[in-house]
Amino acid sequence: MSIFNNNRLTNDIFKLDIDRMRHGWYSDKYFLNIVTTLNNLTRQGYCFAGESHLLKDKQLDLAKVQIGDIWVEMQWFTRRKPMAVIAGVDKVLSMLRHCTGYFDESGEFIETWNHLEVEAVQDGAITRYDGDMTRVQPVIRTRGRYRDFALLETPALGALTRGSRIATNVYNTLVAARGKPVLFFPARFDAHEVQAIDGYAYDIAVKRFNFDYGEQVASYVSTDAQGDWWGGFGGGTIAHAAIACFFGDNVETMLAFATTQAVSIPRIALVDFYNDSVGTSRAVLKAMFQRYQAAIDAGNQEEAQKYILFGVRLDTSGNMRDRSVAPLGDKALDNGVNPRLVWLVRQALDGAWESWDLPPAWRERAAEYCRNVKIVATGGFDPVKIRRFEELAVPVDIYGVGSSLMSNDGHLGTNTDFTVDVVKVKIHGRWIDMAKVGRWASDNTDLEPVDLSQL
Repeated sequence: MSIFNNNRLTNDIFKLDIDRMRHGWYSDKYFLNIVTTLNNLTRQGYCFAGESHLLKDKQLDLAKVQIGDIWVEMQWFTRRKPMAVIAGVDKVLSMLRHCTGYFDESGEFIETWNHLEVEAVQDGAITRYDGDMTRVQPVIRTRGRYRDFALLETPALGALTRGSRIATNVYNTLVAARGKPVLFFPARFDAHEVQAIDGYAYDIAVKRFNFDYGEQVASYVSTDAQGDWWGGFGGGTIAHAAIACFFGDNVETMLAFATTQAVSIPRIALVDFYNDSVGTSRAVLKAMFQRYQAAIDAGNQEEAQKYILFGVRLDTSGNMRDRSVAPLGDKALDNGVNPRLVWLVRQALDGAWESWDLPPAWRERAAEYCRNVKIVATGGFDPVKIRRFEELAVPVDIYGVGSSLMSNDGHLGTNTDFTVDVVKVKIHGRWIDMAKVGRWASDNTDLEPVDLSQL
């Protein structure tokens, strides 16, 4: 699975569409073209009949080389600066294990994975890149007959790109958040088929952050599918639609949720429905505390647990100014979930108990109840915005982040596209350099031999 447990994931997890992958259904058509060409050349017994300017000084008898059966060394790498957290390797290995081979003339698929020589890093490894294309750090190195696994280049690069992009973006977001939890909210911004690899990459990034920074941040995904590959489960509380179903009554919505849901589900109130985060936070807090206090006074500790308000979630739209925020005429300072709004909500939460009619024995308990309510900030957050909040010591306890975790923009430094190059060919038992101009066979000390039979 990763550097954190040294176990590889298998196709029991991935459930690859093996038959169509073997037929090139998921491959760029030019790979199918070259495979067809090489297969036909093999049947014809073709040997190289051209002239190689690259090898003219090697004293090799190229006229005896059967091109259809050429063996190659390929390296798979990304060029994200300055680093990338790698995820998706195990899925590629599963592709190599189950889809390497060829169809014979009778249409039967002949597996040849056992002839491959494969080295790979483990998910969670970090690669570094300084812009020098001759010094990339491969995450997979394969040696084998090219026509047997050429069709896998497209889906394999896709798995590496997607997984590593998400993992690296999450890692950088966690660094910006300085160890505060980051809720993983991008499911609604892409096709549901990618939720499993996205959630897995997120978890890999959380583990890598904890490993590097000595933290114990937990993984929080929003759908069960996002936890499929690593055993996690989706979590969440109240949506705007739920409040609408209760005719806009935030308090009644939260009380109904608290009454009916398992205690293990954190009670987090969404408080921007009326664009009055301070007022709504106070109203929900008071109602939840009253239920909590009544249950404690009645000696029902179990019932009281239902009404512990874990947090309030701020989600004010970026084109709106919350009514509790005095206008300054600057949208960056006025609109959306901004530092001033968070401070106002924190102050309102901490001091709410002072206006409640409480017996002396409950005053300190009420103050503690209010102080323990966390603030979850969502809506338009990315590493830049989170870093600004942290530098200002804004009292956010948890960040919810969505579409920015999928960013793949070169100008933003989030491009994590993968490439695979043939860097060597095998001629008469010798491995000969054969990289395109500007590329070179590179190394990575994290590469380790892979036994595909275990996958």
